[in-house]
Amino acid sequence: MERLERALFRLEQGFELQFRLGPTLQGREVQVYTNYPTNGHKFDCLKFRPLDWLYPNGREDDCDKYCRLDLMVAGSYQYYFSCGDEEKVSGGYIVVDPVLRVGANDFILPLDCICSQTYLAKCLGPLDKWLDRVRVAKETGYNMIHFTPLQKLGVSGFCYSIADQLELNPDFSPEGKHYTWGDVGNLVETLRKDWNMVCITDVVYNHTAVSSEWIHLHPECGHNLVNSPHLKPAWLLDRALWHLSCEVADGKFSDQGVPASFQDEWNMNALRGVLWQQVFSRLRLWEFLQVHVDEAVEQFRQQLQAGSGVGSSPESKKQLKIVQDPQHRRFGNTVDLNSALDIFTLHSMSPSDIQECCICFKKRLEELNSELYKEMNHHAQQATNCIVDNVVYERLLDQGPKLGPITRKYPLCSRYFCFPFKEMTFDEEIELMEQRDKACHFLAHDGFVKGNDPLRNWAEPGSEAYLRRELVCQADTIKLRYGEKPEDCPYLWAHMKTYTEITAKVFSGVCLVNCLSTPLHVAEAMLTAARAVRPNLYVMADLFTGSQLIDNLFINRLGITTLVRDALGAADCQKEEGSLSWFCGEPVGAFFQPSLRPLIPAVAHTMFMDVSLSNHSPSQTFSVYDFLPRSTLVSMACCATGSIRGFDELLHCQISAVRDDHEYTCWNSEAQTCDQVNLQTGILSGKLALNRLHQTLAAEGFTQVYVEQLDEGVVAVTRHCPSSHQSVVAVLRRAMKNPETHHKEDVSSVFIPGHIQEVVLEAVTNSNKKEDKNSNGLPECIVEIQEHTQLKDSKVVKKADMVSKDNSIYQEIMFEKFTPGCVVIFRVTPEPRCQEQLGALRHHLIQFSPQYQTGSLAEHSTPSILADPLRIIMSKLTLADMNMLLYRCDAEEREDGGGCYNIPSWLPLKYGGLQGLMSVMAEIRPKNYLGHPLCENLRQGDWLMNYVSERLLAKGGALGEVGQWFQAMFGYLKNIPRYLVPCYFDSIIQGAYTRALEVIFKNMSSFVQNGSSLVKQLALGSVQMCGVGHSWALPTISPHIKDVPHHLSDITNQVEQCCVALAAGLPHFCTGMLRCWGRDTFISLRGLLLLTGRHLEARNIILAFAGTLHHGLIPSLLGQGSSMRYNCRDAVWWWLQSIQEYCTLVPDGVSILKCPVRRMYPTAVSGPQPAGAWDQPLYDVIQEALQSHMQGIRFREADAGPQLDSNMNDEGFNVEAGVDQTTGFTCGGNRFNCGTWMNKMGESEKAHNKGIPATPRDGSAVEIVGLCKSTVRWIVKLHNDGHFPYAAVNIPREGQTYSVSYVEWDLKIQENFEKKFYVSHDPQDPEEKQPELVHKRGIYKDSLGASSPWCDYQLRPNFLIAMTVAPELFTVEKAWEALGVAEKKLMGPLGMKTLDPDDMVYCGVYDNNLDDDNFNRAKGFNYHQGPEWLWPVGYFLRAKLYFATKMGKQTYDETVNLVKNILSRHAVHLERSPWKGLPELTNDNGQHCPFSCECQASAMATILEVLYDL
Repeated sequence: MERLERALFRLEQGFELQFRLGPTLQGREVQVYTNYPTNGHKFDCLKFRPLDWLYPNGREDDCDKYCRLDLMVAGSYQYYFSCGDEEKVSGGYIVVDPVLRVGANDFILPLDCICSQTYLAKCLGPLDKWLDRVRVAKETGYNMIHFTPLQKLGVSGFCYSIADQLELNPDFSPEGKHYTWGDVGNLVETLRKDWNMVCITDVVYNHTAVSSEWIHLHPECGHNLVNSPHLKPAWLLDRALWHLSCEVADGKFSDQGVPASFQDEWNMNALRGVLWQQVFSRLRLWEFLQVHVDEAVEQFRQQLQAGSGVGSSPESKKQLKIVQDPQHRRFGNTVDLNSALDIFTLHSMSPSDIQECCICFKKRLEELNSELYKEMNHHAQQATNCIVDNVVYERLLDQGPKLGPITRKYPLCSRYFCFPFKEMTFDEEIELMEQRDKACHFLAHDGFVKGNDPLRNWAEPGSEAYLRRELVCQADTIKLRYGEKPEDCPYLWAHMKTYTEITAKVFSGVCLVNCLSTPLHVAEAMLTAARAVRPNLYVMADLFTGSQLIDNLFINRLGITTLVRDALGAADCQKEEGSLSWFCGEPVGAFFQPSLRPLIPAVAHTMFMDVSLSNHSPSQTFSVYDFLPRSTLVSMACCATGSIRGFDELLHCQISAVRDDHEYTCWNSEAQTCDQVNLQTGILSGKLALNRLHQTLAAEGFTQVYVEQLDEGVVAVTRHCPSSHQSVVAVLRRAMKNPETHHKEDVSSVFIPGHIQEVVLEAVTNSNKKEDKNSNGLPECIVEIQEHTQLKDSKVVKKADMVSKDNSIYQEIMFEKFTPGCVVIFRVTPEPRCQEQLGALRHHLIQFSPQYQTGSLAEHSTPSILADPLRIIMSKLTLADMNMLLYRCDAEEREDGGGCYNIPSWLPLKYGGLQGLMSVMAEIRPKNYLGHPLCENLRQGDWLMNYVSERLLAKGGALGEVGQWFQAMFGYLKNIPRYLVPCYFDSIIQGAYTRALEVIFKNMSSFVQNGSSLVKQLALGSVQMCGVGHSWALPTISPHIKDVPHHLSDITNQVEQCCVALAAGLPHFCTGMLRCWGRDTFISLRGLLLLTGRHLEARNIILAFAGTLHHGLIPSLLGQGSSMRYNCRDAVWWWLQSIQEYCTLVPDGVSILKCPVRRMYPTAVSGPQPAGAWDQPLYDVIQEALQSHMQGIRFREADAGPQLDSNMNDEGFNVEAGVDQTTGFTCGGNRFNCGTWMNKMGESEKAHNKGIPATPRDGSAVEIVGLCKSTVRWIVKLHNDGHFPYAAVNIPREGQTYSVSYVEWDLKIQENFEKKFYVSHDPQDPEEKQPELVHKRGIYKDSLGASSPWCDYQLRPNFLIAMTVAPELFTVEKAWEALGVAEKKLMGPLGMKTLDPDDMVYCGVYDNNLDDDNFNRAKGFNYHQGPEWLWPVGYFLRAKLYFATKMGKQTYDETVNLVKNILSRHAVHLERSPWKGLPELTNDNGQHCPFSCECQASAMATILEVLYDL
């Protein structure tokens, strides 16, 4: 089962989500549960409810039923499903995006429209000045303000170190005033309503400030030595390092090479020695891991003396179990004595044995303690490395902070724990460790651990991060300890919940700070509390796990709306551009997706930032000339965007979460002083234009993106609207290095398709010639901006020429003085003629989907063929026409002189019709795989469009009209930009295909119209397999039949009958003499023609074959009506079964019995007769067939010899068939021919099987006996009802004629069948003549009286046919047991094994090309000796259903579920197969067989029959 906990499924509110059964779940008791709340109820993450199944067609059909959720509430919701007795099989999450509203009228702010600016709250000053300071965001086009925490901060001033989560920072209240959260809420609401700005703020759950008063009143809220005693060794080490640091600062170790001021690597090596000598060796931390040996041995001795164990050798190598001391004391760990007694056991109770055992035990303990010593030493080595590396970074490296000498303010290394007591000696501190009232105040600081598993809490047992000094410590914070549930730390949970509720009441959203360091269950609970206050809570987080799957886990659990992605996180511009593509929408020219589509995993919604607090000094890394191009790159992303106050003003010092507490400047449009800003400051004017553009593009549906690297540092980003086909193209030049020395003058031209309507923005970054420096030391720059100008007025575009290529007009843009820091953005519309064509095309596509309404234009002069909807044009098509429109494989196409379209550098399409295209498009459409060779072919030329239309135009008539429709629609396509051709070609083909299916199903039976999707897919097999062609025309039907279809032959130019002929399989059996097999036609006729309502076609096929009756048989191969072969014994019985089904299923079906049949061979010796020369009613032909069998059939095939069959032995051309007068069983054949469907003739001379049938099945084949019984039973009823004039057949014997009534014949078969065919469990069964050949009992023989007697006893699926057509022959209990054996031994994933796998000649892999010396498989000799054929599955399932009804309701219900489950595999194959059919066979265990037909008529027909029976 697929587990989807780490797959991200995002949906907007208003979507309907459907849960449907996958193939492995169909036919099983499945229930879907979700914690999505019912309407009007609050969300409870632990409260799951079952969803009801809905049945769209009114029937309980597993392949179409679904559960639904109408998603109207934001958040993250779980679902899971149970299956049978398994309570929770699999599940996942659904994340529903919130809806943000702004303005007095609560307009929706789409997530992709967001332009956020982050403000450091500590820099905002008094609350009454905030509007003046945040107005900068409003005036520069931002619509979201992101505040860092507004709470009271700790003494460090670090903006995420919160001293009191419930108190507003008192710095916001000037003297004489006391502002509250209510005042902040009023300001936030003013920004939302009056300024159309959303406000969010940070929340911090993983730590609190050291100066938080409440944490010292409630030390249980942090990790201390009382509630986290596993930290004792780490605390001891931390205190020892502090004392060592003080001694180094005092110069105590200078003479050992460790001075207060470190100079070089030699000092570092000396430090390593001092750490080991003065710290680790003295602390003896390994004792916290070790066992007290003497005490353990004494306890062990006492247990032995008490008689606790006598047994095996004391030399056992099992592992001792160490019991962890819960208080983590030195030598506090103990040994599990039960495990010790299991390992060290006594031979006797003698003192010497006890002593020996104790000695062995002690030795093992000492070994164990030695291993634990090594373990702690390994931790010490890692701690030493971390300490030294930190000293090197902080004091020696140029990129480090260069802290200078070791002092008490800047110690050797950060302290990991609080020490809220006066200075004392190390020994005195050790004493405090054991005093609970003091030890509870030694609280662990927070920080982060590089490379840590984000799902692991490094302060909990199992992590040694504090001991190994791997924590990058934030010494002004205390890590919070929540436990697993609120009861574990009530105060902390309540305190943080109140904090969350205050925040959610005031702000529209939150940003989770240190999300990866916050326990997931805590963040879940807090966000649930927040959503209870504000249902549409916007949640943002900064996740850099390096794994999309882990990111998804956090998003799913927490319902995160947006992830922050920092453009500065990329190492170079090319990576950033790649990031832009990744976080954006669809590619330009993406396919139009249907409204109901599979939900596929998504990428998290992103806020792409030009700079973030985690990377806060861009000016130190990049040139000032890169600020505006970087902002442009970010603004062109199809997602939310963000920045930080100060970036636009080129003031990187205001982008620090730690340093500088100066206040932000205020907005003044007329600013003249340095403490105010306006659009002339920094790049503010450019940012205003970019933010406006970003919001416009998102609001107007510019969802498609293309990024192109033109030159080094020169990037073009296109945003495209798929409805209006307008584009906005930004060309920008980056400045990753100093532009004065690292750039070339020339920039390559860019070609922009369409008409440049305007230059939206043109910006040039120039340095101030006076080279003044701003307060950051950056050269002051001047950004010259022009907005909404014409191309001719551009200062950076030298020339713009019109170029025509690929059906489009391109403008070649040549640049002049396009220096680093330059940006130019064009708005592009399609060329007018192209715009008209696109609008008209979309207008005609509205008939398929309303999504084309936007951007559509009605034409002044529409082609006449497009005046009517395609549905009306297609309504003139027959189902035979639909065969041409949708299908026809390459072999069929070549019969007409053509072939299937061959895609260069790829493959030919499977069909010449629309299905060939649909199968390919279905693969590439959901993935928007525009690089597929088919798409490339469409972009390069009109060949495929011409193929589609001209193929139909050549047929004329109604098909020709459809061809005209395609030609007219493709006419528009040929005049639009080539990059848009694939998506619109797909829309046309998909729309036409859908309309064709609607017409097809409208012309089929109610069973199909009201059936499931699987029924409809299988019913299309009727259209797929039934077509008209000159090389496979059926024999002419009697001219006295008036409603036979005719057409004008394009070969003879004469009016001819054009009845559809049924292909046996595609692509091997579909043309010429190999298309129409008598057997396959009538195995398939019930399912593909009768059940689908194609009664006329069924009648014509029955009558056409009736006319070919010769020697009492119908041909196995029709052979175009002139070279028929009468070498099969079963085809005539399948024909008779089909007539019976026709009479039963078709209204007034019995009237067919009186229809005239044009006899080609009225006598055994006559040659072919012309149409109308000899007609007989069908009932006479039926009687002749039965009479011939009763009298006996013996003849030699016409033209017998190698020219007829080069592989057959001469005796094989002798055909025999008849009826055993004793049993009534049909019988015949010989060992040199194969007269049933298992008709493989050996072909290999090398293996010596040439001319030998693999499966002769001579004698009485079980399925023919069943078919005969079915026919005779039916004839009796027909005669009794007055529809059949004959009551008996006559037998000439010794010059006299004897009559055998059909009643008598029927009774004989009934009385003898189980006696002769059932293999009893009784080894003394008197009916069993050759018990030595029996190898399975409780089954039915495959044949009776075979020339090779052992063949009778082979387990094959043929008895299932007899069970289905003549169930009265079988005892229910025996039949049920035999069905169980068949299921266990023969059933494969798709088909049924044709031979018992226990049989010595079984071979499950069919390879017709293999010619070796293996008799049983060479040249495909094993065609029916193991490979899994599909059509018998239909008979197995039908028989199973029939007999299940006799076994009781529970058994029947279980069988129905089994049937559904098996059929689901066929549904999956149909869905995935480019042929859209079921194969002839598979190799062993369902493996694909390359020699099989990909679509087999009988397979699709019999599976459809199962669905009819259901």
